[in-house]
Amino acid sequence: MHTPILLFGFLQTSWLEIISFLLALAMVALNIRQSPWGWLFAIISAALYAKVFHEARIYGDMGLQFVFIAVSIWGAYQWLFGGRLHQGITVSHLSRKGWSLTIASWGAAYGLIFILLARFTNSDVAHIDAFLTAGSLVAQFLLARKTLENWHMWIAIDLLYIGLYIHKDLYLTAVLYGLFAVLACIGLNAWKKSLTIRAGVP
Repeated sequence: MHTPILLFGFLQTSWLEIISFLLALAMVALNIRQSPWGWLFAIISAALYAKVFHEARIYGDMGLQFVFIAVSIWGAYQWLFGGRLHQGITVSHLSRKGWSLTIASWGAAYGLIFILLARFTNSDVAHIDAFLTAGSLVAQFLLARKTLENWHMWIAIDLLYIGLYIHKDLYLTAVLYGLFAVLACIGLNAWKKSLTIRAGVP
């Protein structure tokens, strides 16, 4: 599973990364369709990617995968049984207060994660790893709450991750995050349409 292979004759990867890649793509496709099954794929993909990132010494991202597993379990419950009537939550917008809390949470998480990475790991990308890990945590929480603006955050985060993964020679994962950015744009438009339909706008 961990043996390096050349995909298409030039792309260095491993079977573990390939399987994680395919599961992650399926997860986002299901998220776009607002299918709770996406959370199952999220859990399995996160568990596999934790190993991938550990080997690449991207420890913030490695730890993030375990948080993703926990949030995915909670997100599945929210999508299926959340809301006042316990019939599952629907897509909503982030309020001004919500944006303030989102930005403050991102900043606070970045500071904490950077300190942990700088003091307790041999990471050579502590700043960007901490920044993107913190943003991913916040974006995943917004996704679990079906907040439309999670897609805006994922577009920015995914584009920045491409550079980090190229730097770490995780080329297939860099391709994945390029696809993630495209899928996030599709997800944004799809969720906008669901809001419009629910509001009864033709």
